[in-house]
Order: sequence, then C-alpha cells, then structure tokens
Amino acid sequence: MKTLSTTLLALASAAVLALSSTPGAAATPAKPAAAAAAAPISLLAAQSELGFTSKQMGVPVDGKFKRFDAQLSFDPKKPEAAKVAFTIELASATLGAPEFDAEMLKAAWFDAKRVPQATFQSSAVKALGGGRYEVAGKLSIKGQTRDIAVPLALTQAGGTTTATGGFVLKRLEFKIGDGEWADTSMVANDVQVKFKLAFTGIAPL
Repeated sequence: MKTLSTTLLALASAAVLALSSTPGAAATPAKPAAAAAAAPISLLAAQSELGFTSKQMGVPVDGKFKRFDAQLSFDPKKPEAAKVAFTIELASATLGAPEFDAEMLKAAWFDAKRVPQATFQSSAVKALGGGRYEVAGKLSIKGQTRDIAVPLALTQAGGTTTATGGFVLKRLEFKIGDGEWADTSMVANDVQVKFKLAFTGIAPL
C-alpha cells in the first residue's frame, strides 16, 4: 500500500511531465540581463591634490587644502554639455605650521567659521583639442563671487581619468587677507592655484 507521501510525489511528477510535454508550455528562456547602468563619475580623493602658492615679501609659500569634493558630468563626445561643481572646506587649508593654519581661519583671511566652504560652479566647457579644455564658471569665497576661466588637461590610465591645471586667483577680489593684510608688498595679490583631480567612471577620451 502506497504511503501518502509516495502518492503525492507521483502526482507531482506526473504534473511536471504533462506541463513539459504541452505544446507552447515550455518555459520561456530568460532574457539577457539589461546592461548595467554606467557607473557614476566619482572623485578619487586619495589620488587628488589641491594646492596654492602665495608670495610673502617675495618668498613663495606653498599650501594646500586637505578636504574638497567635485561633482562631474562629462561625456567626451559632448564636452560642451559638461557640468562641474566643486566645493572646498576652507578649514582644511594648511601651510604646514599650526600657528599659520590657525591664522588662515580668522576673519581677515578665509573666515572659515562664517563661510566654511568655497564653491565653483561651471557655466561653459570648451574643448581646445589634444585633451585640453577650458572650464568657465563662478568661484565664490567669503561671499564674494567672480567669473573665472580654468584651463585643464585630461589624461587616462587604467580606468582613471586625471584632470590637471591651474589658474591665478586675485586674493583681494575675494577679501582674502583683508584689512592690514591688504598690503601687497607683504603678501602678493596673485595666488597660484594648482590641482590634480582623479576620477573614475569617465568614458574613454
């Protein structure tokens, strides 16, 4: 005498055989998975640098920002449609000496407590050929906003795209070194800004 479990197993097997032999009842082959969406463009902070050089009484002094971020939308086939947004944590500025770093945070310089970030927002991107571009936009520091144009070059290696470039910032236009520090014989008005920004997620150039 068949047990209940044996009977149920036999019925299930029969149902499977009947289904598989019915014309048009075979399982439809699975469609290939849709291609994964393109990876977003991301800044590789550990491989990126943002530095500046000022002259104090004619002597070059190098500094850098340790914390910054960039949001980038860029298609090498349509560079004119690119968008760039950049933020800098002003409190992360360093000249390599604690006493100087503390001075830069004060109101006369970056005023980092009142306006903690500097920002750049692009308005136009122009391809110059040979992997070179010019990015125009608005730079805001300490509540002062100015139009600037930033030349840069793009290179690629191993899935990483690196943007390198620089520009001259007129510090007094942004009230950096205000009051008694506005004397350009002490600290020059021109500050050279240089950057190396590494990204993942950019299509081949």
